[in-house]
Amino acid sequence: MAQISTAANMTAAEQRDLAAVLGVDEPSDGAVTWAGLAGQIEPRSDSSFASRGEAIRADLDGRLERERENIAAAIGRVPAVRDGGVPDGTDGPYTALAAPGWRLYDHLLEAGFFESLDENLPRFTAGHIETTVCELVLADPLSSALDGVGFDEAEKTALLTDVANNSERLARWVPSNGIPAGVEFETETVPPLHQRAMGGALLWIRGLDRHLSQYEVLVTDEILDDAAQYTKAMLGGLFVTATAACDLVGDRRLTDEQLTAAFTAGSAVGIVAQEELCHSVFYITDEMRAPSELR
Repeated sequence: MAQISTAANMTAAEQRDLAAVLGVDEPSDGAVTWAGLAGQIEPRSDSSFASRGEAIRADLDGRLERERENIAAAIGRVPAVRDGGVPDGTDGPYTALAAPGWRLYDHLLEAGFFESLDENLPRFTAGHIETTVCELVLADPLSSALDGVGFDEAEKTALLTDVANNSERLARWVPSNGIPAGVEFETETVPPLHQRAMGGALLWIRGLDRHLSQYEVLVTDEILDDAAQYTKAMLGGLFVTATAACDLVGDRRLTDEQLTAAFTAGSAVGIVAQEELCHSVFYITDEMRAPSELR
């Protein structure tokens, strides 16, 4: 299973893989960054990306910007939440971090936005992921927006890596209308893919207060670091989605290709981060846990 990449743990091999996916030369110093990639990638003309971005445009209204700003503020509070250590109970700091995301989720649900994405965005495939990352690299307004909410160059590049290097992992997530017949559950009750991705990320964030509080005796500093790290990544994915949605109904600084890529990447980052959070924070093995004081 591919691992999520962060500014702290992104390996040279992962950076080489990212450069290979995008078909660019690895820098002589080996440091692959978002800014450096933007100088090597040529814009692509992909009519499917353009038409799908256009098809989504009419589904949203002006309430988005407020929640986008609230998500940005939540991202800024993540370091303080980490410094606070183990939460005291179920309605603690992580629940508060997730709150603006839930309001965004409810608004997009009311607007039929998730159904629109399922109908108009392509499935996660290697080719779609590659095009997504290329478009993201060239999306200067999106890069600047991430700068503004506290993602440094290494963290932004880690988000690109999480999308680029996990195409097989992401391919397991299919649109609700793409689930094959004969599965062991009622497919008509399965929410759209991007709804599952956003809602799942928010549920995992909200669940951290109770989980960390209940298992405090097992929790290490590394587990707390991971909880904050993956929470920031998931909130970053929500912020990318909110930024694209605001652009869609606003001044249109992003191209239709970039909009399509942003909606894809927002969900993809959330998917990879929530799966990794599950394994690194919620499934505490004997090797991970804090030493027992009784031993």
